[in-house]
Amino acid sequence: MAVDVTRALAKGSVPPGPVPEGLIRIYSMRFCPYAHRTRLVLWAKGIRHEVININLRNKPEWYYTKHPFGQIPVLENSKCQLIYESVIACEYLDDAYPGRKLYPYDPYERARQKMLLELFYKVPHLTKECLVALRCGKECGDLKLALREEFCNLEEILSYQNTIFFGGDCISMIDYLFWPWFERLDVYGIADCVNHTPALRLWISAMKQDPTVCALLIDKNMFLGFLNLYFQNHPDAFDYGLSC
Repeated sequence: MAVDVTRALAKGSVPPGPVPEGLIRIYSMRFCPYAHRTRLVLWAKGIRHEVININLRNKPEWYYTKHPFGQIPVLENSKCQLIYESVIACEYLDDAYPGRKLYPYDPYERARQKMLLELFYKVPHLTKECLVALRCGKECGDLKLALREEFCNLEEILSYQNTIFFGGDCISMIDYLFWPWFERLDVYGIADCVNHTPALRLWISAMKQDPTVCALLIDKNMFLGFLNLYFQNHPDAFDYGLSC
């Protein structure tokens, strides 16, 4: 499977050719949590894929033919079919490809995971707002308090279920859909927001043992290097840490 070490394509770049038969392509960005979701599913299911990284601050003109707003991730298959929005892309991969199923077969359990995802919707925004505030030297106490409240809701779910993972006794789709934002808590400087949630901390520890999570884990120093350049509007931020 693809290793994500390709430089980000920017304005003026040549569009990639057709997707080879037997592969699926993901348009991604190495540090994006939404693309991270989709890449977790690709790895968990063992799907052969190639990665095309996009410079999100200097997007190629041709990329708007892949997504009308130039967002990531986008999947493209050898039939030139395009699938975007991270949750939709993950569900497509689970339905379209054989092997391990990440969503439950049972209709109720599948619906329950989607309901859990609705409870999570504030977390991505709050984590980003905390990061921006801290990077800009602003007070973020209220933001962190709001984030802790969201984590308390997730803590209650795990405690009520009495399971390690949100889908039960083993990792499933909902865990991968949540994970990218928890992996970023430390590098964002807000890891203390889970200090009061023991069941959630146990889940985090269990997720870190998963082979798929380990395969895509981003080195903290590399992530910090990216953030430093990103907040300086440096043109090479998206390629930070790549040697060629």
